[in-house]
Amino acid sequence: MASSQSENPNTEGDSAKALIYSYSNRTWRAFLDLLPSRDLSLLAKISNLYPQGLTAGFRKRRSGLPLLLYPNALHSSPVAAEASRIFVILEDIRAHTLSNLHKIHKSLAFWQARAVETDYQKVWFMVFNRGPRAFIYESFQIIRKLATYGHPFQSITHSAVDTISLKIAILTTLQRCLATFLAQVYLEVNKFGELLIADPDKSLLPLLAAIDNLFCKLEASISHPSEIYNLNNDSLSMGSGNSCALLFEKLPNMEHVETHWTDTEIRDSTSLIHQNLQRLDSYLSFMLSSCQKPNRMTLYWLRYTCGAVGLSACSFWVLRHSSLMGSSDIDNWIRTAKESTTAFWEEHVELPLISIRDELFETFRKRHKGVMEMEEVQLTANSLHRMLLAFSEQTKGQKLPENLTDQEMMEIVMSRYEKEVMHPLQNLIGGELARAMLIQIQKLKLDLETAMLELDQILKANEINFAVLAALPAFFISIILLYLVRTWVLQDKGEEGRGRVARIRRRLLLVEVEEWIMQFQVSTEQGMEEDAAWIFGMMIYSLDLLCKAVEKNAKETHEWPRLRQDIIKLMKTEVQIDHKLAVISRMGRMYDCLLPYSKQR
Repeated sequence: MASSQSENPNTEGDSAKALIYSYSNRTWRAFLDLLPSRDLSLLAKISNLYPQGLTAGFRKRRSGLPLLLYPNALHSSPVAAEASRIFVILEDIRAHTLSNLHKIHKSLAFWQARAVETDYQKVWFMVFNRGPRAFIYESFQIIRKLATYGHPFQSITHSAVDTISLKIAILTTLQRCLATFLAQVYLEVNKFGELLIADPDKSLLPLLAAIDNLFCKLEASISHPSEIYNLNNDSLSMGSGNSCALLFEKLPNMEHVETHWTDTEIRDSTSLIHQNLQRLDSYLSFMLSSCQKPNRMTLYWLRYTCGAVGLSACSFWVLRHSSLMGSSDIDNWIRTAKESTTAFWEEHVELPLISIRDELFETFRKRHKGVMEMEEVQLTANSLHRMLLAFSEQTKGQKLPENLTDQEMMEIVMSRYEKEVMHPLQNLIGGELARAMLIQIQKLKLDLETAMLELDQILKANEINFAVLAALPAFFISIILLYLVRTWVLQDKGEEGRGRVARIRRRLLLVEVEEWIMQFQVSTEQGMEEDAAWIFGMMIYSLDLLCKAVEKNAKETHEWPRLRQDIIKLMKTEVQIDHKLAVISRMGRMYDCLLPYSKQR
C-alpha cells in the first residue's frame, strides 16, 4: 500500500502533463488552421502557367565575365544562324548559372553568419526574425514549456542549430554542384570556341553533345547528396504526389554526332537545351524557397509593425486636430510655421544678402559720404590751427614760424591757461582765460569728430562681416542639405560605387579571386579533380562579380579595355598560376578603381 501510494503522485503528474500537451497541441492546430498556409508548390504551379521562354526573353542581360567565344567572328561562317543561336544558349547558361550562384552565395553567407552567433542571438532570430507565424509558434512553445517546467530557450537553441546546419548543408551542396557545372561550361567553350569558328559544320554538333553531357552530369551530381532529400516535411513539402527530383531532357541521336543535322534538328536541340535550363531554374527556385535568406519584410517585420502602429496613431492624432474634426489646430500650426519660416528667411537670408549687395555695388556712394565727413573734420582742424596760431602770436608778441605744429602751440596755450587759472575771476573778465577755454573746446570737438570718423570707418569695413554672420544659420542649413543630397546621390551602391566602402569591397573581391586561384593550384597539385573543378567555378563566379563591380568606374577612367584583358587572362586555364598571381598584384597596384581609398582624391 505504501509503495502504491508513493507512486500515485508521479502517475497523476504524468497524466496532467499529458493532458496539458494534448490540449495545447489541439489549440495550436486549431489556431494554425485559421492562418493562411504557405504552399510551396503554389508558386511552381503559377510559374508553369507561363511559357518557359517568356522569362528568358524579358531577362535583363547584365555585363559580366564573358565567354571565350565572340559572336562577331561567326557572321562569316556558313551556319552563322545556328552558331549565333548556340552562342545565345551559352550566354543564357552562363547568366542563369551565375545568377543562381549569387542567390545561393548570399543565402549561404547569411546562414553562416547566423551559425557563429551566440545562443541569445539565435533565440532572438528564431522568435523575432522569421515572421509573425514563427513568432506566434515559438511564443506558444515557450509558454507551453514554462507551463510544464521545461527549458524553452534551450529547446529553441537546439532547433536553431539544427535548422541553420541543415540550410548550410543544402546550400553548400547546391553551390558546389553549380560551381562545378559552370567550370565545365567554361572549359567546354574554351575547347570548342576556336573549332566552332574555324569549322562550324564539324564542331557545332559535338558542342551540343558536350552541353547535353554537362546537363546529365549536373543531374547526377545534384541528385546524389542526401542533404537535399532528407529534409523535414515543414521545410521542403511539395504536397502529396509531387516529386522534387531534377530530370533533364536528353538530346536525340547523340550516338551519331558526326552526321550532318538539319536546321530543324539544330533548332530543336537548342530549344531543348533552353528547356533544360528553365527546369534547372525552376528546381533551384524551389530548393531555395526554404533555404534562401529571408527578405527584409520577414527579418524586420516587428519594426515595420511597430512603425505601422506608430504611423496609424500619428495619423489618428493629426486627423483629430484637423479641420475634418472641427479643429483649427493644424491650420494655426501651419500659419505659425509659415510665419517663422518667412521671418527666418528675411532675417538670415534676404537682409544679409541685400546688405552684402549694397556693400559691394554701392561703394562709390559710401566713399563720397566718407569724403564729406573727412572734409568737415579738416575744417575743424583748420579752424583750431588758426585759433592756436593767433593766440600763440598774441601771447608771445612775435610772429611764429610756419613749421610750428599744433601740439607745440597747444603747449603755449596750456601754459598760458595755467597762469590765468590762478586768478580765475579777474582773468575771466579782463584776461585770456575765456579765450583759452574756447580753444580747448575746439580741440575737444576735433578729437570727438576724429574718433567718430574712425569708428564709422571701422563699422563700414565690417558691414560684410556682420552680414555674413547674420547669414551663417542659413549657410549651415544649406551645407547640411547639400551634404545629405550628395550622400544620397553618390552613395556606394555596393561594389559599383565610388566611396570608401565600395573600394574596400572591390579589393576584397580581388583578394577572394587570389584565394581561389591558390586553392585551385593546391587541389590540382594534390590530384583532387572534383575539388579543383568547383574551386575553378567559384573563381569564375568571383571574377564575374569583380568584372561587374569595376566596369563602370574603369570605363570612366578609360582603363576598362586593359582591365578586361587582365580579368580574362585570370580565367584562362593555360596561363600559369604564378603569372595569374602577378596579374592580380599588378591589378591592385595600377588600376584606379582598385586602389585603396584616399581622402586626397
